[in-house]
Amino acid sequence: MKLTAVLPVLASSLAFLMAGVPLRAETWQVFFGTGGPGAKGIYRATFDTETGKLAAATLAAEIGSAGFLALHPDGRKLYATATFPGGAGAAAYHVRADGALEPINTSSSGDGGAAHIAVHPSGRFLVTAQYGGGSVALFPLDPEGRLGLAKVTEHGPGSGVDPRRQAAAHPHYCGFSPDGRFALVPDLGMDGIVIYRINQAALTLERHGFAASVPGGGPRHMRFSPDGRFIYLLNELALSVTSFAWDPDAGTARQLATVAALSEEAKAGEDFNSAAEILVHPSGRFLYSSNRGHDTVTVYRANPATAALQVIQVQPVRGAFPRNIALAPGARWLLAAGADSNTVAVHRVNQETGELTYQTKGVINVPAPICILFAR
Repeated sequence: MKLTAVLPVLASSLAFLMAGVPLRAETWQVFFGTGGPGAKGIYRATFDTETGKLAAATLAAEIGSAGFLALHPDGRKLYATATFPGGAGAAAYHVRADGALEPINTSSSGDGGAAHIAVHPSGRFLVTAQYGGGSVALFPLDPEGRLGLAKVTEHGPGSGVDPRRQAAAHPHYCGFSPDGRFALVPDLGMDGIVIYRINQAALTLERHGFAASVPGGGPRHMRFSPDGRFIYLLNELALSVTSFAWDPDAGTARQLATVAALSEEAKAGEDFNSAAEILVHPSGRFLYSSNRGHDTVTVYRANPATAALQVIQVQPVRGAFPRNIALAPGARWLLAAGADSNTVAVHRVNQETGELTYQTKGVINVPAPICILFAR
């Protein structure tokens, strides 16, 4: 059997076990990327997976615009999109046993600030997406986790149907296929996913293909199903999720269907609505997406065999403008970050139905939180 066929099966089996077997109580570090008034950098807290208790947050590293965060596969190094004297790009840190962050270095993307960051499963490099610059950047990583010089690839040219938001290419997320052979970058301006083949020898990205989404949808973030067969793409402008069938050998994605996160009546009731984050439950049976403006999380029932989705709940986040949500290890809890309310709220996940219940008194204050990252 090919390796590309084995990996999704192993991932699916692991996800099933994680979802079906209760984990023993553990305390995890939680890091918060921030950006906005009052935010000073990366914050951290602790989280109890048994009780859902989220401790008060404290500043872990002072740096500008530390929006999105990513963990190295070894769990001992953390990377952030950031601005710093002399540039903007990525910042690297050692994660100490007590959760303290020790700076390693910074490296500029050479094309403006980054909107998203992801470390390759090999740990040899990371990728950032420059929304304003319309590019992706690859940063080599040495064995100590130090960032090398960026290799920048222009994402466009390209545009969409919305002249205000889609006049040019706007990469908004970067991630990797389950086998690590491809980098996938949803582009809000181009209404689709740009697919790059990874040259492991040269550590470069080579344009491979493009998976078109719905016109005017404005792709933002995406997730693979636990078995690696499907992609769920979140459309920011349309507040919808488009599913794709992924061919790991060809590195292609075939569009399947699109489901709205909110009704037209719900969207019409707010001055500004946009989708921000999407998550897949480890069982593959549920999805979650956040709705800014409406200030809710949409819960979907998913068919693991077909990727068909059905909205089953729209849950208030107990905060304002949820740019990010995250499932805690074990997927028994969902944390929702209110960027405009300076809050992070905890919700219990029903493992049978996927539905959310707000954890009473489960809110802490974090200045302008826009990313949530768990680490041991």
